[in-house]
Amino acid sequence: MTTLKIDPPNEKQRKMLAARTKHVGFGGARGGGKSWAVRTKAKLLALRYPGIKLLIVRRTYPELINNHINVLRVELLGVAKYNDKDKVLRFDNGSTIHFMYCAKDGDLDRMQGVEYDVIFLDEATQLSEYQMKTVSACLRGVNDFPKRIYYTCNPGGQGHGYIKRIFLDRHYEAGEDPADYSFIQSLVTDNKILMQTQPDYIKQLEALPEKLRRAWLDGDWDIFEGQFFEDFRATPDPAKCAAAGLRPEDAKQQGRWTHVIPARAPAPGWKLYRSFDWGYSRPFSCAWWAVDFDGRLYRILELYGCTGTPNEGVKRAPDEVFRRIRELEDSHPWLQGRQIDGVADPAIWDASGGESIAETAERWRIYFTPGDHKRIPGWMQCHYRLRFDREGLPMLYVYDSCAAFLRTVPQLVYDELRPEDLDTSGEDHVADEWRYMCMARPITPRAEPEEKRAALSWGNPLKS
Repeated sequence: MTTLKIDPPNEKQRKMLAARTKHVGFGGARGGGKSWAVRTKAKLLALRYPGIKLLIVRRTYPELINNHINVLRVELLGVAKYNDKDKVLRFDNGSTIHFMYCAKDGDLDRMQGVEYDVIFLDEATQLSEYQMKTVSACLRGVNDFPKRIYYTCNPGGQGHGYIKRIFLDRHYEAGEDPADYSFIQSLVTDNKILMQTQPDYIKQLEALPEKLRRAWLDGDWDIFEGQFFEDFRATPDPAKCAAAGLRPEDAKQQGRWTHVIPARAPAPGWKLYRSFDWGYSRPFSCAWWAVDFDGRLYRILELYGCTGTPNEGVKRAPDEVFRRIRELEDSHPWLQGRQIDGVADPAIWDASGGESIAETAERWRIYFTPGDHKRIPGWMQCHYRLRFDREGLPMLYVYDSCAAFLRTVPQLVYDELRPEDLDTSGEDHVADEWRYMCMARPITPRAEPEEKRAALSWGNPLKS
């Protein structure tokens, strides 16, 4: 009789194995024993619940082979048999462990009509939010088996923003129950076996560049390698706050070392703008901006045409979109009666199919000028706006009510083939209309931190 040997887990791994909530996040840094925990949990579930269907997902097939399939075939020799054609491990008791890779959205076609009792998304941040949610929709079945999804994860990757939102920030949208989500932080120092067998590994992590070290060693989710707008800060930099003798919460109220501030009415006399990026099957994005007397931009309102599924448009006709924009500008107290200059993607003036989108907008008294859509100079203008001066004041603020900006912009990553551009396969519609706005009001870069700026017109952001 074959005896299955399972190495003893550490404390963090025991918590992961015993977790009872529906969505369990595990990890947060390199070397925390995540793949071991996935394999061990899968083996234990398969042996305890005869007939249970389990799924392990990685981004690529070679990753599945190297991290799971080859290891499990050895560990389960005589206990389960692997079928390479179906990519399934079958146990004598009827339990199965299925393996799937998801390098692109088209790989999800294999998920149609299938269901699993437990799903493991290993290195989940390498998948997009759409891919994670699509796979998660297969968690179902009319039986008494536990229904859970386990996400192992490090900071970084296209799914970084989604994992950070649900597990670290604990910000939930409609249909998401906070009680269903739990996160277990596991750092390399929790992996005692790795520390004993490869003591130099932590030194390798300590020698990495600062961004990678903070992400992979310290588990810092506020910055990661490949993040296009790594200079965007939704919360004040703790080190900068400490140097200024401020608590982070006070710095937030004062608008120092952060780009996100509480929403409040723009001051009279500030110029208003509207930026727009059209989308139908993908989201459209419309934003309203205030420009203060120092030329600083404030993103005060936004209208984002997304279904709730990331990067999926609401498929509304231009007439309906501009009717809604007209209603907002006629009724919102910050906008009504104000002159609003518009800037938009030049593509909306294309009349090859009949009336252009820009002409439709004009029928609703919504006027735009063609935006300068040069990509690299535009992105540089966005970065110039994000720079802080010596007192921690940037040239751009985003109101904390602008959920689309706060969700999509931080998770954008660099293009692998064009290192100065962002990856356009991401949800970049907000970033595009922000870029048009920055190009409409270009500024010169701050070469060095400036001296303390004069008080702002609405009451100095250095004071609450």
